[in-house]
Amino acid sequence: MIIESLINGFDMIMEMLQSGGVITYIILLLGIYGLLISIRKIFYLRKISKIDATEIMGTITSSMEQGGAIEALKNISHYKNPVSRIMSEALKIGYKNKIEVEESMEQIFVELSKMTNGISALKTIIELAPFLGLIGTVLGIWMTFKNLGVNPDAAAMAEGIYIALITTIAGLTVAIVLMPLYTYIKGLIDAEMDKIELATKMTNWSYAVIKIRVYEKLPCVIEALQEAEGIVSVKEISDPYSNIQISFKPSMLEKSISNIILEKCDVKSEITESKLRQ
Repeated sequence: MIIESLINGFDMIMEMLQSGGVITYIILLLGIYGLLISIRKIFYLRKISKIDATEIMGTITSSMEQGGAIEALKNISHYKNPVSRIMSEALKIGYKNKIEVEESMEQIFVELSKMTNGISALKTIIELAPFLGLIGTVLGIWMTFKNLGVNPDAAAMAEGIYIALITTIAGLTVAIVLMPLYTYIKGLIDAEMDKIELATKMTNWSYAVIKIRVYEKLPCVIEALQEAEGIVSVKEISDPYSNIQISFKPSMLEKSISNIILEKCDVKSEITESKLRQ
C-alpha cells in the first residue's frame, strides 16, 4: 500500500514536470541547487559549532596555571574551528607584537566567509522561485486564452489553467522547503558569530608575564626592554631555564620581545614561559 502510494506520487510529480514545461525544470534545478547548498552549509556549521568558546577558555586557563601560553597552545591545538584559531593567535602575544597578532586575527576573520558563502544564493532562490512560478502561470494562462480564441472549448480551458498552475505550485514548493533550512542556517551562523565575539573579548589580555633566556649582553638586553613601549617591569632572575622576567601590557606592545632585543643588542633570545591574564 505504501509502495503503491509512493509510485503513484512519483508518477504524478513526473507528469506535472512534463506538463509544466521549461520553467518548471528551471525551478526544479534551482530547488536542487538550493538544497545542496543548505545540506553542505548545515554539515559545515554543525561541525565547527560542536566546541564552545567557554570550553576552550577553560582549557587555556588551566594550562596557564601549569605551563603558560606554550602549554595552552599545545592543549587547544586539537580544536579545529575559528574560535580556537582566534584564541591561538591571541596566545602568541609576546612572541608577536600586537599588530602582528591583530593581522593574524584579521586573516582568520577572512576565513569566516566560508560560513556565509552561498547564503545569498540560497536567499535569492527562495525569493525567485515563486516569481518564476507566477511567470509560468501567467504565460500558461495567456497561451490558453490565445488558443481558445481560435477553438473555444471549456475542457481545453480547464486543462490549460491546470497546466499553467503547475509552475506556481513548483515555485511555492521550492520556497516552502528551503525557507526553514535558510532560517536554521542563519541561526547557526549567528550563534557562531556570537562565540567568535566572546572569544575575542575573552582573549583581550590586560597583563602578561614572560620569562626569557639570553646568553650574552644581559645589561644591554635589560636596558633595551626597560625602554621599550608597553613594558611594565624587567628584572634579572635565577632560574634553570631563564635569566630575565618581563611584565608588559599586551595592548601597548609595539614590537615582539625577540625583535626588541635583536634590534637594540643584536642578541637572540628564547621565550621559556609566557603567562597571560585578563
